[in-house]
Amino acid sequence: MEREVSSATAETAGMRPRLARTLTLSHAVLYGLGVTIGAGIYVLVSVAAGQAGMHAPLAFLGAAAVMGLSAASFAELGTRMPVSASEAAYVDRAFGLRWFTIVTGLLVIVTAIISAATISAGSAGYVGVLLPLPGSSIIAGVVLTMAAISCLATASSITFAGVMTLIEVGGLLLIVGAGFSEDVGLIERLPEAWPGSNPTAWVGVFGTAMIAVFSFIGFEHLVNIAEEMKTPSKTLPRALFVTLGLTAVIYAGVTWVAVVAVPPDELASSPAPLALVFERLTGMPLVTMSAIAIIATLNGIIVHMIMISRVIYGLVQQGNLPQVLGRLNPHTGTPIVATLIGATAILVFAIFVPLEGLAKLTSQCTLGLFTLVNLALIRIKMTETTALPPGVFICPFWVPVAGVIASAALLVIDVALIG
Repeated sequence: MEREVSSATAETAGMRPRLARTLTLSHAVLYGLGVTIGAGIYVLVSVAAGQAGMHAPLAFLGAAAVMGLSAASFAELGTRMPVSASEAAYVDRAFGLRWFTIVTGLLVIVTAIISAATISAGSAGYVGVLLPLPGSSIIAGVVLTMAAISCLATASSITFAGVMTLIEVGGLLLIVGAGFSEDVGLIERLPEAWPGSNPTAWVGVFGTAMIAVFSFIGFEHLVNIAEEMKTPSKTLPRALFVTLGLTAVIYAGVTWVAVVAVPPDELASSPAPLALVFERLTGMPLVTMSAIAIIATLNGIIVHMIMISRVIYGLVQQGNLPQVLGRLNPHTGTPIVATLIGATAILVFAIFVPLEGLAKLTSQCTLGLFTLVNLALIRIKMTETTALPPGVFICPFWVPVAGVIASAALLVIDVALIG
């Protein structure tokens, strides 16, 4: 078993402080679910219902299969190099270009900042229903509070985020449970989910799957906390695939309940499809789903802050950023300066920058990173001459090749159709 070294112990021994390995598989899966499952599913249900109708659940399962290719590449690279700023480390190992490594790391940081700022700005609307305060005040209060939690010891902050993740996932499961309790025919109507030999239906499924891919983005952030996992060679691959699998099952289940409980055409025209489904099934007031939506947004901010700080820390460890940015707090063992930098950037973007155009870049940047990571694994596999360390997860060579093709194709489609 790998020995855990706290920052204080490392300093006493004259070593460079390192993040402590305290995270278990449960921590990792909760973190993965928290950063993957988000507000997107609340909107994409209507889009999926409009394009694929009763076959919408298949689109989410297909999207998960596409993401599984890159998940396998991340699993191999993450067990080869279980470090923070992982994407930058992979690119550095593969191509050996310092400027390319720094650009990759900064791209990860900027993408996460934009995503977290978008979530933060969106949280103002939900919180404002309960607290009638100016939007900028709500955003500032939310971001600063989440920053304080992110500065706690990693196990503590991720446990806190994990509890919020359970509530968030619980809200989606509540919808599934309501579908079964109201006996709307979830089992009896299952054959309707299969398009059969209808080519038009299959076109709708494939088109929806390409959109549904973006609801799975986030699982890849698990590699940036690999340095803090106990036995990452076992924990990381399991966490990646369990996160992706559970997310796929939850998304498909929620979507199936939605299209059975409410006609797809009606869902497609609803601005709040899951709220409509919840109301139709239970007759309960929407305040319950609103509270869960608030928790979902706050959780998204925390997990992004944790990831941003770990990427900054990792770039420092690689010698690509000033040492002061990666300094660990002796009490919590977390990179406080890096966390505060991330929180400040999120706050500035959320309050002062129009995010409509920038938010579109989040998925495009992520797909670009997926393409780079798969390319990095291809090059490493082709050029490696030394024996692999024990315990490395190994995927077949065709997996990163297929990952490059899938990620690059989705990126081209996204840019061409969305701009």
